[in-house]
Amino acid sequence: MSEPDLPITASSVPVNRTTEVYEQLRRAIVEGSIRPNERLIESDLAIRFKVSRTPIRESMMRLAADGLIVGQRRGWAVREHSANEIREVYEVRAALESFAAGLATERATDDELKGIQAIHQLYIDSLRESTRGHIVAHNDEFHEAVISAAHNKLLAERVHANSQYYFIHRIAGFLSDEEVRSSIEGHDELVKALLARDSVLAEKVARANVFEGLVKVLTKIR
Repeated sequence: MSEPDLPITASSVPVNRTTEVYEQLRRAIVEGSIRPNERLIESDLAIRFKVSRTPIRESMMRLAADGLIVGQRRGWAVREHSANEIREVYEVRAALESFAAGLATERATDDELKGIQAIHQLYIDSLRESTRGHIVAHNDEFHEAVISAAHNKLLAERVHANSQYYFIHRIAGFLSDEEVRSSIEGHDELVKALLARDSVLAEKVARANVFEGLVKVLTKIR
């Protein structure tokens, strides 16, 4: 089995090695560099990260608490979520993100709403040169801007925690052109609802967009 591509960057500022290892492993899992069911061997990771096994073991415990890995008889493996588990994640996401969209219509400044509109328009303008990686980056930037405009830090933390799964981030690589267009239309509808400061419509559109994403994910993993 080939080793996952986990870049290790040096820093002149001392950092907590356990946190650093945890963050790099979490990112690799979420972005798909380490695949579902792939084994994570503590001794191999300790060598790769040039640390003792203690930071690795502590990182494994945190990743397990996040629901990203599962314990096995002789170590750990990246968790593969069932269709029902994926559905549950998206149901929670729909509730959180739709509520955030509703709050954004009430709490966002005019400049924040213009910023959300600009992010959306910039993506449309650059679509011809877009890669699937760009789609992920745009989607993240767009949703983060909407959530930030809700001005609720605790809600933002919950939304972020509920979006750190490989099936959310990797799906963009398998979208058809028609599915990309559908995603753009969904964002366009949300922007219009936000600009109109229509909380009911914004919540409805945001919820529908999340469930449309669920259908795409469940279709791709079959």
